[in-house]
Amino acid sequence: MAKEESPFKADVVKGKVCLITGGGSGIGFEISTQFGKHGASVAIMGRRKQVLDAAVSSLHSLGINAVGYEGDVRKQEDARRVVESTVKHFGCLDILVNASAGNFLVSAEDLSPKGFRTVIDIDSVGTFTMCHEALKYLKKGGHGRNSSRGGSILNITATLHYTASWYQIHVAAAKAAVDSITRNLALEWGTDYDIRVNGIAPGPIGDTPGMSKLVPDEIKSKTRELMPLYKIGEKWDIAMAALYLVSDAGELL
Repeated sequence: MAKEESPFKADVVKGKVCLITGGGSGIGFEISTQFGKHGASVAIMGRRKQVLDAAVSSLHSLGINAVGYEGDVRKQEDARRVVESTVKHFGCLDILVNASAGNFLVSAEDLSPKGFRTVIDIDSVGTFTMCHEALKYLKKGGHGRNSSRGGSILNITATLHYTASWYQIHVAAAKAAVDSITRNLALEWGTDYDIRVNGIAPGPIGDTPGMSKLVPDEIKSKTRELMPLYKIGEKWDIAMAALYLVSDAGELL
């Protein structure tokens, strides 16, 4: 199957409203694009206005109903404003995707506590903050919801913390926390509010800032040799997994 040929019906998330942090670039933008192509209205959140504007323009060119909001997931007031703006613009919120992330290569010896805290704040605290601010709109019977069912949360993490990775102690710690947040919210909010909370942990994904900035070419070639299919993943792969998890088919999990 060609990568451009989706295995899902074109209307699989038709009528859904989704908010995607980090939705203007990388994996987040591919998720934004595929959600929009499959019928969803899309709000993307990011810190860089130029990137947001370009992403929204690209989505509009595909006929996708999209809007962009500047904001920093580390700031509760920004999280609240963007969530409320999304609901005000589209009338409700059905799906929250947390794809914002911070990363840079540094040895543990040279990493300052401030640098460590910055990544924790973006990935871990930012994920929880966005979930916390979106709760009243996502829970069953919540504000603006047209059905008695709860919405969906999808957190994008990584695989760095499953073993160990060179010069990535800050990111590994942050993503381990996101995994824990995902499991605990799935338990509490799934039980209490009928909100489906899932996570996707991508391995090496080609054509992303993570690969271009953090992985030298010689390591990229060795990475492919270690993959079962002798190739690294693509953003499209992650977007398709995301689409499945937030669609009605994802309820079977």
